[in-house]
Amino acid sequence: MIEVQEEPYRKEEILRELHPLVREWFNGKYGDFAPPQLYAIPNIMHGKNTLVSAPTGSGKTLTAFMSVLNKLIEKSLIGDLEEKVYCLYVSPLKALNNDIHRNLEEPLAELEELHGKELGIRAMVRTGDTPTSKRAAMLRKPPHILITTPESLALMLTSPKFSLKLKDVKWMILDEVHALAENKRGVDLSLSIERLQNHAGRFTRIGLSATIHPLEKVAEYVVGYEGGKPRDCRVVDVRYIKELDIKVLSPVKNIIAASQDEMSNSLYKLLDDLIQEHKTTLVFTNTRSGTERVVSHLKTRYPGRYMENIGAHHSSLSAEHRLDIEERLKKGELKVVVSSTSLELGIDIGYIDLVVLLGSPKSVARALQRIGRSGHQLHEKAKGRIIVLDRDDLVECSVLLKNAVEGRIDDIHIPENCLDVLSQQIYGIAIANREHVDNVYEMVRRSYCYRNLRREDFDSVMQYLRGDYVELEQRSVYAKIWVDDETRIMGKRGKLARVIYSTNLGTIPEESFVTVKVGEHKVGKLDEPFLERLSKGDIFVLGGKIYKFRYCRGMTCQVTPDAGPPTVPSWVSESLPLSYGLSLEIQRFRRLMEERMDKPKEDVKEWLRSYLYADENAVESIYQYFWEQHRYAMIPHDGRIVIEYNQAFKKRYIVFHSLFGRRVNDALSRAVAYAIARKERKNVAISLSDNGFYLTVKGKVQAANAFKTLTPAGLRSVLVEAIDKTEVLLRRFRHCATRSLMMLRNYKGRSKSVGRQQLGSKILLNFVRKLDPHFPILEEARREVLEDLMDVENATEVLSKIAGGEIEVREISTDIPTPFALNLIGRGYMDVMRTEDRLEFIRRMHEALLERIR
Repeated sequence: MIEVQEEPYRKEEILRELHPLVREWFNGKYGDFAPPQLYAIPNIMHGKNTLVSAPTGSGKTLTAFMSVLNKLIEKSLIGDLEEKVYCLYVSPLKALNNDIHRNLEEPLAELEELHGKELGIRAMVRTGDTPTSKRAAMLRKPPHILITTPESLALMLTSPKFSLKLKDVKWMILDEVHALAENKRGVDLSLSIERLQNHAGRFTRIGLSATIHPLEKVAEYVVGYEGGKPRDCRVVDVRYIKELDIKVLSPVKNIIAASQDEMSNSLYKLLDDLIQEHKTTLVFTNTRSGTERVVSHLKTRYPGRYMENIGAHHSSLSAEHRLDIEERLKKGELKVVVSSTSLELGIDIGYIDLVVLLGSPKSVARALQRIGRSGHQLHEKAKGRIIVLDRDDLVECSVLLKNAVEGRIDDIHIPENCLDVLSQQIYGIAIANREHVDNVYEMVRRSYCYRNLRREDFDSVMQYLRGDYVELEQRSVYAKIWVDDETRIMGKRGKLARVIYSTNLGTIPEESFVTVKVGEHKVGKLDEPFLERLSKGDIFVLGGKIYKFRYCRGMTCQVTPDAGPPTVPSWVSESLPLSYGLSLEIQRFRRLMEERMDKPKEDVKEWLRSYLYADENAVESIYQYFWEQHRYAMIPHDGRIVIEYNQAFKKRYIVFHSLFGRRVNDALSRAVAYAIARKERKNVAISLSDNGFYLTVKGKVQAANAFKTLTPAGLRSVLVEAIDKTEVLLRRFRHCATRSLMMLRNYKGRSKSVGRQQLGSKILLNFVRKLDPHFPILEEARREVLEDLMDVENATEVLSKIAGGEIEVREISTDIPTPFALNLIGRGYMDVMRTEDRLEFIRRMHEALLERIR
C-alpha cells in the first residue's frame, strides 16, 4: 500500500534511535534535522520503503544515508562489519555518483576523527569508467556502500563473482528518480532491481526525487509490485519547503512591435542587469546552440565583465570541460554559467542565488527543478526569472508560473512493456543462472513497468531469443538462449554469451551525424534526431540554403535544392515538448479569456491581474493578443479546435489550432496528413509546434472532413500505417534492435559504426516485416514512436472529446493569418530570413491585421 507520511517525527525520537557517535557528530555539525529527515529517517531505520520528494539542497541525500551510516557504524564498533555490499546507491549520472562519493567521504572522515580511530567503512564508485584493476580490488575488498549506474548494476548481477557480494544487500537508494523513470534506462533499472530482490531477498528501497507528479505512481515505480499489488511505501512530500520567488519578464514593453535590434539589446541588457545584481547566476537556454550564443553575446557586448568568470555547460562539451565548470562553480569562481539542460540534475554546484530561464521550460516540474537549483541553503528562497521573447511564450510562461506557485505539476510519463529492454534483461538472467520460464515471467511482472505485460508478448520475446525464427540466421541473428520444452528451464547459449552481453548492454542509443548530399556533392551534416522528423518532400534549411528531403541510405541523406519555405525548423530536434497537462491549463485560460472579451478592457485587465502573477507589461500584452484574435476570428480553447485555411503566402496553409503540446500534435498531424494523402492522393507537408500544426498541400482539400474521419479506436492503427515507411521508424528500429541484441554494436573486439548499424537495420527491418509483421522488436519500435516520442494516449483522449461533443471543430478562412497563427506560420520562415527580416515581416503582417480589424 502507498501511504503519505502526514506528520514529521520529533527530533528527540530520531536522536534516540541514533548511535551515540552518530548523534554527537550530527549535533555538532547540523544541530537540527531538515524537513525530509524529520519525515523519513525513522521509516528507513525501520526498513520501510520510502520515496522522498524534496527540492535540491534540502537534505535528501543525508536523509537516505543517515540510517545506512548509523547501522554500519553500529556493526563496525561491535566487530560485525562483513566484507560485502550492504547498500547500493544508483543514479543516472557518473558525475553525480562521484559527487555523492565525495559527500560520503567527508562525514565518514569526520566520524572517524570524532571516534579517534578508523571505522573501516568503505564507499566506492563502480561505473563503466572504473578501471579493471579497481574492479578486481573490489572483489577482494568490496565496498560496504557501492555507488553505481543502472548499466553497471545490470552487469554486476550477471557477474558470477561480484554478484556474490550483493547476496545480502539491505538498502537500495535510487537518486534523481524523476530523471530515470521517464526513459528506458529507468525501465531497465526496474527489472534489475527485481532481479536483485530475487538474488538478495527483501531490502529497503529509498527513492529520492526533485519535483515530480503523481507521487503515488512514482512510488509504485520505486517499490514494484507483489501479487498484483504495489508493495508498501511511505511517501514523503516536502517539495514546497522552499519559498518561491518567480517572475516572468519581457525585455521590451511591446513584444510584437519591437525591432530585432531593440529586442536583442534589451534582452542582453536585462540579462546583464540580473547577473550583476546577484553573486552567482545559472542561465538555462533549452538548446545547446542557444547556450553557445548567449555566452558569445555576453562576452562580446560586455568584454570587461565576462571573460574568465563565465562558462558554458551542455552535453556536447567534453566531460573534462563540464567537470571543470562544475568545480569552478562550486568554488564560487564563476559569476554566471549558461546551460542547456545538463545542470538540471542534483550535482552539488555550490551557491547560486538566481536562476534565469530564457524561454519556456515547457513543464511546471522542469521549471521548479531548474529554479530549485538556487537558494543553496534549506530555508533560502528559490529565485527564478523567466524571460520571454514572443507573445505565445508570454502566455505559456504566465500560466506555467501560476501553476508552479499554486503547486499544480504535470504528470510524468513512464514507458511500459518495452520489449527490447525485456529481451536484453532475459538474456542477462539466462547468463547468470538457469531459471524456470514461468518464474522469470512472474519476476518481470513485479516491475512497475511490466505489471501489465501480456503473456503472449513475453512469449514472443522468448521465441525470438531462443531462435524460433530460424530465418533470422540468414541475417546473422542467432539464438541466445535455450528452453527445455519439458521442464521449462532456460539457460544461455554459446561460449561468448557473457562477453556479448557485457559489451553490448545498455539502453542509451548511439547517435551520429548524417552527411547531406545533392547528388555526389556534400552540403553539410544533420543530427539524427532532426532526421527522424523528416518525411519525403519535407523542406529544411542547412548552411543558409533551402533543401527538399528525398531519402536516406545509411548515414547519407539525399536532397535537392528548393525555394521553400521550410516545413521543419532547424531547431526542432533540440526543443523541449510542452507537457500535456500544462497545455490543457493554457487552453483553459484561453477559454476564461474568451468569456470576458466582450467586457470593458479595464475589467478584463483587472481579472488578469488577479488570475496571473503578471506585471503590467505582461497584462497589457496578453490582453492585446487575445483582443486581436477575438475581434479578427475566434479564440481556440479547451472546448474548441479551430481549423484555419489561409492563402497569404502563395501557398495554402491549413492551420490546426490545437494547443496540446508537440507530442500530441505530432500524432494528430501525422494521422490527418495520412488521411488526406490516402484520400486525395496528394503530398502533404507538416509543420508542428506545441500550439498547433499546419499542413501545406497543393489545391483545395477538406481537412476538417479528414480530421473527423479519425476515431479514438482507429487512431493507433492509422498511425502505425502512417509511420511505416518513415525515417523515424527506421531509426527507432535500429535503437530497439541494438537494445535487444538483434544487432551487436561490439563483437569479438570490433565495434560497428553507427553508419553500418543503420544500413544493417534497414535490411533487417525489411526482412522482419516479411517474416512477421508483429515481430516483438518491430512492435517495440512502433510502440516507442507512438507512446514515447509521440503521445498517442492523449491524442486518443482528444479524439474521444471531439466524438463526445466536449470539443467542437470549427473552420475559418483568412487572407491574413490570425494572431495565434502568425507565430506558427512565421516559424516556417525563421531559417530562410535573417532574424531582423523575419521580425519585420511578422510586424508588417501584424499591422495589416490591425488595419483589417479597424
